[in-house]
Amino acid sequence: MAKILAGVGTSHVPAIGAALDTGKAGEPYWKPIFDGYQRSREWLAKVKPDVVILVYNDHGTAFALDVVPTFALGIAAEYQPADEGWGPRPVPVVKGHLELSRHLAESLIFDEFDLAIVNEMAVDHGLTVPLSLMCGQPAEWPFKVIPLAVNVVQYPPPTGKRCFALGRAIRKAVENFDQDLRVVVFGTGGMSHQLHGERAGLINREWDNQFLDGLTQDPQRLVKIPHVEYMRETGAEGIEMVMWLIMRGALNDNVKEVYRFYHVPGSNTAVGNIVIENK
Repeated sequence: MAKILAGVGTSHVPAIGAALDTGKAGEPYWKPIFDGYQRSREWLAKVKPDVVILVYNDHGTAFALDVVPTFALGIAAEYQPADEGWGPRPVPVVKGHLELSRHLAESLIFDEFDLAIVNEMAVDHGLTVPLSLMCGQPAEWPFKVIPLAVNVVQYPPPTGKRCFALGRAIRKAVENFDQDLRVVVFGTGGMSHQLHGERAGLINREWDNQFLDGLTQDPQRLVKIPHVEYMRETGAEGIEMVMWLIMRGALNDNVKEVYRFYHVPGSNTAVGNIVIENK
């Protein structure tokens, strides 16, 4: 049977992808970020998942702002890197896992999550930057990927409670899949940042690290955080962290933190990374 081994939380800052793609990863500004992910990359290479369920948000490429599904599950054999205005990133095509994707769709909808089912879509930096941070620059990605896009762009986004519950339903679906697969779940986005207005550049180190603590020590506290607290404490784009709660919900109650990395700045953003294993 399929089994979820672990979860990964990571930022998906677009400028990080641009730095890697243009050969700037070794420059003084960017080097601490890429060095900080080295242990996570080594961990993932040892775990060797067959499939990664990658929770992210689209940034107006696959979904125009006139139609934004709350949860959208990709069901395709492959996903092309999106052109976000300056050409697609020079990264491998993302290969999907059709059988597990279809099983997830059926199980989650029968569990009363009203997913949008997407049979063809391009994937932007929200998905490809986490892959680059965790895998480097391979000729092809070392596992198959199932994209799960979450609306954290248009009001109203889903609550942390709903996201955590979706993670629980994902765990149930994976455990009922009849292939022997090693699965890791990525929750992406954040951490604290605001890209516009008077509070542009806002970073809240203390709140971010309390959130990282809560992922292993008290996830139920995180589930109760209202939207207004994310916005007030971590900036408008900090709401992306609800997607990390899907990842955490997909794990067991009993977990252990393997590694954590936190860095400021990363293009006016706090960059965070955590690896959590099921005990």
